[in-house]
Amino acid sequence: MKAKLLAYALPVLIVATIHVAEAQPKKVARLGFLSLQFPETVSAPPIEAFRQRLRELGYVEKQNILFEWRFGNGDLERLPILAAEMVRLNVDIIVATGNPATRAARQETTTIPIVVVAGTNLVETGLVSSLARPGGNITGISNFTQELSGKRLQLLKEIVPKTVRFGILHTEQYKTLREMKVVAQALHINIQPFEVFDFKQLNSIFSTMNQQRVQALLVQGQSVFVGRRQQILELAAKGRLPGMYPWGNWTAAGGLSSYVANDIEQYRGAASYVDKILKGTKPVDLPIEQPMKLEFIINLKAAKQIGLTIPPNVLARADKVIR
Repeated sequence: MKAKLLAYALPVLIVATIHVAEAQPKKVARLGFLSLQFPETVSAPPIEAFRQRLRELGYVEKQNILFEWRFGNGDLERLPILAAEMVRLNVDIIVATGNPATRAARQETTTIPIVVVAGTNLVETGLVSSLARPGGNITGISNFTQELSGKRLQLLKEIVPKTVRFGILHTEQYKTLREMKVVAQALHINIQPFEVFDFKQLNSIFSTMNQQRVQALLVQGQSVFVGRRQQILELAAKGRLPGMYPWGNWTAAGGLSSYVANDIEQYRGAASYVDKILKGTKPVDLPIEQPMKLEFIINLKAAKQIGLTIPPNVLARADKVIR
């Protein structure tokens, strides 16, 4: 009799256990996303690529992953406030775009993993110990933004081959600025650095460029310029200055040209880092990746606006042409 009762009770117990297991809430990852840029970038191709890659890896929004989006609207002072908010929310990972967001996140936490995307000079700026062994709680993707400055100058010279006076817009005396002077000598051109101490100076700086007969403009890849994109592009167009920019979305927004790491690949790579960390890998064990693909982008609409004809041989080398 007892054997019969046990035989009957066992399936019931198994079914009950299954129902209890099904009733248990699944672990939902809370992902913080911190950026100096603007809220509308959440629907831009790079971030959509990030979300798509997470979907491919099995993460479904509002089912097993939740996003906490925080954008600084170009205001550096907001980033520490937003980073502190993420720490209070106890997010599982912070994805930080660019150095200022990464630095703000690290100042608020040394325990929550931080995945940097589009980081610049991460070792030189002290954000990580090395690319192979980043140390601490930071890992992710570097984008070579500063390292490409010399190549950008060379490409801009090819776009405007007769130009000899180039203006360099920057905010600090970076090592790459000294390296660019070496490149300029090889190209037989003159470069004039214009350091921005206060963004209220931008109008007067471009007026000075005009007075000094600057013929082309290269903007250094420093994150502080992110919030001034439209103003800089408009001033360059007004001054009829052919420009080379450090981010692809500047060219998409009306800039003449850019030479950059592929945004889509960087953001997809960041999603893969998120997946590995959520599955238990520590940031210290994930080397910093460097971009495998660089893109030379030309905007023909911008060229037409300033009355510039791009040499056919240069146009043929572009990876992407905006018409």
